[in-house]
Amino acid sequence: MKLLAFDTSTEWCSAALWVDGEVRFTAVEAGQTHSRILLPMARALLAEAGLTLGGLDALAYGKGPGAFTGLRIACSVAQGLAMGAGLPVLGVVTLEAMAEETGADRVVSCLDARVGEVYAAVLQRGADRWMALSGPGLYRPEAAPLPPEGQWIGCGSAFAAYPEQLGGRYAERLVATRAGVIPHARSIARLAAAAFVRGEGQPAEAAEPYYVRDKVALKRSERT
Repeated sequence: MKLLAFDTSTEWCSAALWVDGEVRFTAVEAGQTHSRILLPMARALLAEAGLTLGGLDALAYGKGPGAFTGLRIACSVAQGLAMGAGLPVLGVVTLEAMAEETGADRVVSCLDARVGEVYAAVLQRGADRWMALSGPGLYRPEAAPLPPEGQWIGCGSAFAAYPEQLGGRYAERLVATRAGVIPHARSIARLAAAAFVRGEGQPAEAAEPYYVRDKVALKRSERT
């Protein structure tokens, strides 16, 4: 199976190429340049592997939650490339991709949603997918979902943005936190490959963002 994956849901822009279980990837802290650098990153990965879009089986993208502009970029790129090459698409929840990045089996994923809120989910690894025990949802940090008792890992930018609130919220539940974890395209590729095997590929026009937050139009100071 050959699959191209990418994510633009945070300040990072990442792309990955899955070829029969082997993954090539690249990631750049892009700021607001995702729309300019994503396609060159993807083309470079394909060229390194000697592949073209037509030689792929599917495209995968981080569908959210995350920055509104970034999610729209990912969806539009996925739709455009998939329609042109006649490929199915697979959208992967960013909080699940973050959990996959940790290598752990029990994860609380928390992404900074700005304006005093976080995107969060309590996730447990299943046989071939992540199972959501709570979320994904939008929460105030002090009201983020609690996991059951046990050994849990916390990950994501919200732990750096709200260390006191989340630290207090999860003081008795987490054995470690990894604030630097992002929804990386390499994890999106792994999760999408499993979803493809399960027959979950969709037509290009089905690609759409998973916003979670209802308020899509933000003030300039609120945008991510």
